[in-house]
Amino acid sequence: MSRRALLLGLSLLAGCSGRPSFDPATINAAPIGQGLPRGFLLGASTSSHQIEGGNQNDWSDWETGHYPDGSPHIRDRTVSGPAADSWNRFDEDIALLKQLGANAYRFGVEWSRLEPEEGKWNDAAFARYRQWVQALRANGIEPNVTLHHFTLPRWVSAKGGWENPSTVEDFARFSGKVAQELGEHVDWWGTINEPNVYAVFGYMDGVWPPGKQSTGIAAEVLARLLEAHARSAQQVREHDTWDADGDGKNSLIGLVHHVRVFQPATGSTTDTVVTGLTDSFFNQSVTEALRTGHISILVPGEISIERDVPGLKGSIDYLGINYYTRDHIRQDFSPSFSHKYVPEGRETNDLGWEIYPEGLYLFLKRYANLGVPLVVTENGMDDRTGERRPYFLRSHLYAVERAVAEGVPVRGYFHWSLLDNFEWAEGYEPRFGLFRVDWTGGQARQTTPAVEAFRDVARHLGLTPTP
Repeated sequence: MSRRALLLGLSLLAGCSGRPSFDPATINAAPIGQGLPRGFLLGASTSSHQIEGGNQNDWSDWETGHYPDGSPHIRDRTVSGPAADSWNRFDEDIALLKQLGANAYRFGVEWSRLEPEEGKWNDAAFARYRQWVQALRANGIEPNVTLHHFTLPRWVSAKGGWENPSTVEDFARFSGKVAQELGEHVDWWGTINEPNVYAVFGYMDGVWPPGKQSTGIAAEVLARLLEAHARSAQQVREHDTWDADGDGKNSLIGLVHHVRVFQPATGSTTDTVVTGLTDSFFNQSVTEALRTGHISILVPGEISIERDVPGLKGSIDYLGINYYTRDHIRQDFSPSFSHKYVPEGRETNDLGWEIYPEGLYLFLKRYANLGVPLVVTENGMDDRTGERRPYFLRSHLYAVERAVAEGVPVRGYFHWSLLDNFEWAEGYEPRFGLFRVDWTGGQARQTTPAVEAFRDVARHLGLTPTP
């Protein structure tokens, strides 16, 4: 971890004094959307395994397993199974996007569908995804395609997954093939979704496959994912030579980075330092590597990684930002040296994550000087009644508008999620969808109160929702 990265971690909150008021009365009265620039991408986001249904990969295997104490890997004891059945209902989902007034849609392609065996491509699956991107464009909706969103084909997992250096080249080859097959209709690509989250949950906390608990391995996997991003970006640029929207540019490539505000629980030196270390590992190590082309990760007592990666510097045309919450940090003696919690009295979503729209503003300001546009690629809340999501949506878009007004180059906002989905280790109990999915009624889509809130933003932006 570089000294610069640590200092940036310690200064996140201190450096953002004078931020705008997030008073609910102000937000409720604001014409959200009018402050966004024309050409702004306003859409919703999903991932392949969480909505498609029928995928067979390392996650579908994980879902049927148990920990040594007998508890299931999935909290509500479900498996992804048919999920939201979007593989068969994509036309229906496009109609939902048009109902919202969305002009963009972020979704993933499933590696295990497209290359179920090493070197053997599934032409029918490529044809189906090609239908998707063609249909989106025909309906005036910009596709943003994610190449890796947490799942691996079984054959990749059997070789060691991201612990095996060969996976970098396997993923690069896959990325080039997808770009070659779909690039005629796609201008926006995301290589890897949330490499920091993947490394922490799969290799440090052990709650995702492969279920390991080693801070050192987690750091190595994070570094390898950054290497894979660089190689993937190279392959996409080489194979996607189409200018899908006729603006004179070929593909725009980004990495999708999950960020969290970390705040010391107290003013003690130990809490402050551990907060800075946590921020540097989770937030800043990724963006510093993208900025400099040099990976620098230090986990005290575990591992120190310092390496230059060819092609990493300058590899992104935009940075995707996934933002959900803030954690308060207290030093302890766990493997991560810290305990993360939400103080009593703070508003939380139904998963217990603090609702803190100011944090999105803070990160947009923080990354304003990276030299590339920013896109909010995920932002949402688990709201099982659906009643609180409209204000959540408005308050976070208010944060985007305030950042734009201060000169931050934000190009888009994608709400998570278009639909309720299989929420990884939490299963089907959480509800993140703008549209509710009836899990007992054949995956029927149902409107929630947030749909009208989204449509209102679209109208203020100059978009026209379908009646």
